Order: sequence, then C-alpha cells, then structure tokens
Amino acid sequence: MAVVAVFPAFARMLALSRRHLVSPSLSMTSCRRCYRGDSPNDSQKDMIEIPLPPWQERTDESIETKRARLLYESRKRGMLENCILLSLFAKEHLQHMTEKQLNLYDRLINEPSNDWDIYYWATEAKPAPEIFENEVMALLRDFAKNKNKEQRLRAPDLEYLFEKPH
Repeated sequence: MAVVAVFPAFARMLALSRRHLVSPSLSMTSCRRCYRGDSPNDSQKDMIEIPLPPWQERTDESIETKRARLLYESRKRGMLENCILLSLFAKEHLQHMTEKQLNLYDRLINEPSNDWDIYYWATEAKPAPEIFENEVMALLRDFAKNKNKEQRLRAPDLEYLFEKPH
C-alpha cells in the first residue's frame, strides 16, 4: 500500500494494465496495428513505406576502402541472421573478390531496402530478382548451405583482420 501512496501515477498505470489483462474492451483505445502474420484478410494498409535514396555505386573509393566498408556493412545489418550470415561470408570471401565482384556484393547488400529479402534470396526461400542473379549470389547461396556443417551462432571476432594473409 505504501507504493500506492508514494507513486500514485504508478498505481494508476498498474490499474490500467490490470484492466487490459482482464478485459481489453474496457480500455479507452484498442490496439489495431498489431502483427497479424500473413493473413489473407490483411490489406497491409497500415504499413508505412519509408522512402530510401536509390543505391549508387561508389566509384571514388579505393579497393581497400571498399573492402573495409563492405566488411563493416556485412557485420552491421538490420537483423541478426544477416549479421551472422554476411559477416561470416565476408570473412571467407571478401579478401579474394575482384573489384567487379566487390561491386556486385556492394549492390546486393545495399540496394534492397529489406534485409529479409537478402536472407530469403541467400537461403533460396524466394527467388532473387534478375539483377541480383550473378556470381556473388551463387557464392552466397553456396555459403548459406553450410556444407561443412560449421557452427554459425555469431559474427566472427575481428582478430582475423590482423592475421597475415596466407
């Protein structure tokens, strides 16, 4: 009871939350903008599309700067699955890629506005658009199959960056 006397706002909030648990119809506002899954009745009219600037190839950076940027961008994604997949892929392949392959990889990870698209294309859950069907996508798909059954639970440590090339 002392909590109610000291924190009257907290007590009101607690009472409101109890009402929501007991009967959602008693609440003043109801939550209509919730995740509903892939329901056939979902018109998705409540979704907001945030416009992004179009992807542009960077022609003003050195190949080493591009590799460093792509390594960073492979590690810092919008979702953990892609952070792991792309950072491990970058660790294995980035140093051996040609400039053309680096440009294809740059476009692949930076042009799509939805990270789930990249994940679905890499895991072959959905077909990739024709523009992304190239040698880098083939490498990524092959890598995503994890034929060696490696444990891939987190992004790699960065110590490998300081190792001497083989």
